[in-house]
Amino acid sequence: MSLLVEAFIFLLATIVVVPVCRKFGLSSVLGYLLVGLLIGPGVFGLVGNATEVLHFAEFGIVLLMFLIGLELRPHRLWTMRRFLFGLGTTQILITSVVIAVFCFMLLGMGTPASILIGFSLALSSTAFVVQWLGEHREFNRPHGRAAFGTLLMQDVAVIPAIALIGILSSKPGDSVSLNLLLLIAVVAGFVVARFTLRPALRFVASTGIHELFTAAALTLVTGAALAMHSIGFSMGLGAFVAGVMVADSEYRHQLEADVMPFKGLLVGLFFIAVGMSANLGLLISKPLLIVGLTVVLMVVKSLVIYPLARLQGLRHDEAVRTGLVLSQGGEFAFILFTIGVSAQLVDQFVVDIAVLVVTLSMAATPFLVALGSRFGAEKDSAPAPLEETHGSQNSVIIVGFGPFGQTVARILTILEIPFTVIELDPKRVDFVRQFASETYYGNASSLRVLLSAHIDRAPAIVVAIDDVESSLKIVSQVSNSFPNLKIMARARNRFHEIKLRELGVTSVIRETLLSSLALSTQLLEHLGLPQADAAEIIQAFREHDAQALDNQMAVYHDKTGFPEDVFDTTQELKELFKEDKKTSLRGEKKT
Repeated sequence: MSLLVEAFIFLLATIVVVPVCRKFGLSSVLGYLLVGLLIGPGVFGLVGNATEVLHFAEFGIVLLMFLIGLELRPHRLWTMRRFLFGLGTTQILITSVVIAVFCFMLLGMGTPASILIGFSLALSSTAFVVQWLGEHREFNRPHGRAAFGTLLMQDVAVIPAIALIGILSSKPGDSVSLNLLLLIAVVAGFVVARFTLRPALRFVASTGIHELFTAAALTLVTGAALAMHSIGFSMGLGAFVAGVMVADSEYRHQLEADVMPFKGLLVGLFFIAVGMSANLGLLISKPLLIVGLTVVLMVVKSLVIYPLARLQGLRHDEAVRTGLVLSQGGEFAFILFTIGVSAQLVDQFVVDIAVLVVTLSMAATPFLVALGSRFGAEKDSAPAPLEETHGSQNSVIIVGFGPFGQTVARILTILEIPFTVIELDPKRVDFVRQFASETYYGNASSLRVLLSAHIDRAPAIVVAIDDVESSLKIVSQVSNSFPNLKIMARARNRFHEIKLRELGVTSVIRETLLSSLALSTQLLEHLGLPQADAAEIIQAFREHDAQALDNQMAVYHDKTGFPEDVFDTTQELKELFKEDKKTSLRGEKKT
């Protein structure tokens, strides 16, 4: 079967099955697993090279680890410290020990395998829980914040877990001298990169070629991954370190926006490959064992998390819901299982059972959470207040920091009104950062960049860029995603203003109109008109011009009226002068 045919099968099955799963409130991860089960050798056998697909799709996990590194900014860790280092760390340790002892004492597994299985199953599904909390708007509730902090700690814990697998799989006779030299070289390389990455990204950004910046982002990830892989560590570890190095950079948001689409597709492909590898025959032959172990896993995790959540100050109902929402196995378990099999720490038969247990726990979690939502569903209807974080104030967002945007920013600065700048010119980004204002390098038409700038908390957004097409893309994205947000925009000309008004923008300023009117006022006064008369005439002209624009909008799509292609042309000017001749600015009716 050709690669193109296999790609078509993957895509077709995904766009059919995953939306159906989402329709029934199931995780998209579960949808990808189901796609793999259906097209794999266990059911229809449409695609058979599960191992090859899995190896290729592991790059998606590499990108995922890079994005996790990007999230680890010091201020965010400090804000989540109570759940990160209290609930998160303790939950991982206790759950890992309980499951490892269960595997060692009751299932007769070896020590390395028990440790691997225990730690892997202690992790929950970030993909499922984050999605569920977002859909139910529970991120800002106590149990939502507790769950998210725990998940973040679990994501970070994957890194030492990968290193631990390497230690457990090493043999006494292994030579370490070469690896030690390579490790020193890689560490030195990362230290150098720490101080050269920002200038390098600034240089790439200064070209203004967006595709080049995307290529730079992928080069950064793959280079760091290959560096770690060269000394025997996981590629994901290298990508994670690379993410941490640029986490405080002004370019992190655009890096995230560029990498995210690749990550989404490849991680989905990874889970499809895991589903293809699932041993359905084992589920059919040992259903009681698989279901029983699934129940044990979810009960153990819920019982461990509940008292820990109570110790962190959560109420009974909040602790119950935290335990239930984190009771499933997670996607990182699949990664650790794969690495564990490659390192010969655990048998494939045991991994087949564990994969089925994790998959079933993911499928069961939505129903358990729905059942547990009855606990205090009305009691905590008000969201918990957010802790103050960097950039959490309600800042006006200014897109574009040219002369127009700079004037707006200066006025806001004088009045001590906070603002956030989104800019694609790295020199302007560096300038804004000198004055401690929030600034983001990125394309404001990207929803992810807008969310990174906290647009959901902004009282207004000012689109001050001069490129008409880019301006319209940004306004379209903002108006569709945040319909209640006040949008104020700069228009280059009449055509641009009409297009902005069609998108629902009511506050539009044509950049040359006010300055030309001010100059015309001075000209009339110089020609001998009294100041009051000159002001009255200019005001009348503004009203006349606004009415003419309204008339143009009314016939904008009528090709017999005022077609689009006459804007900014001699024909448009002729039409306007014809209207002007029919109008008196002194209150006299022309005939």
